[in-house]
Amino acid sequence: MNISLFKASLLSTSLLLAACVTSSPTGRNQVLLFGGAEMSQLGVQSFEEMKKTQTINKDPKTNAYVQCVSTSITSTLGKQPDFEQWEVVVFDSDQVNAFALPGGKIGVYTGLLKVAKNADQLAAVIGHEIAHVQANHSNERLSTSKLAGYGTQLGQVALQSTEYQEIGMTALGLGVQYGVIMPYGRAQESESDILGLHLMHEAGFDATQSVELWKNMAVAAGGSEPLEFLSTHPSNETRINNLQNEFNKLTKNNKTKPLCSL
Repeated sequence: MNISLFKASLLSTSLLLAACVTSSPTGRNQVLLFGGAEMSQLGVQSFEEMKKTQTINKDPKTNAYVQCVSTSITSTLGKQPDFEQWEVVVFDSDQVNAFALPGGKIGVYTGLLKVAKNADQLAAVIGHEIAHVQANHSNERLSTSKLAGYGTQLGQVALQSTEYQEIGMTALGLGVQYGVIMPYGRAQESESDILGLHLMHEAGFDATQSVELWKNMAVAAGGSEPLEFLSTHPSNETRINNLQNEFNKLTKNNKTKPLCSL
């Protein structure tokens, strides 16, 4: 490919990006290349596969507890455009984790229930995961990965010319790794912390318990947490500071606290 074709490729990429740029719920720019129905289908397919390959918890009390917390939050969202209702599944695993997928799928690992000490803390996690879906983070991440791959192809062409060598090096290495993919991961996590805080608050849970949750997470990590600079997740300390700063923006909520207990 000659330089003229390379310039044309860059121009077409720029036009594509301009057409697909939107704003997240917090006003951050996003590039979304996929439709909601596409993402929902991917989420549903992935969830069905997980249910086939992972052990599903059958304890009625545990399931009722997780369902209560999840439903209390999802009921504040109203009707969703790409699916009828949220599905919640509890998986038997020591993982201290939970997730939500496009298409209205929520998974909670039993290991999380040992760290999230009460319904408010569990709501902080589930609210955070639902916020990823509401903010189109899966779409954004998939779109970024696709663009990174396309950028690498353009970079290989760019290296053929000293005029575009710097652009090519950026696309092939440092720029793609640190300038696009990794910071987006941290931005998405921080955004979901804030959005999730508001979701749990709107559902009637005690938002201050989100800080207690991350203190518990820090203890559970046992000092093994990776350095924030090389992680796609904010440090627990950063998360706690961000959440504490956001408390002042919460408006009074007169909604009755959900009666969810294990």
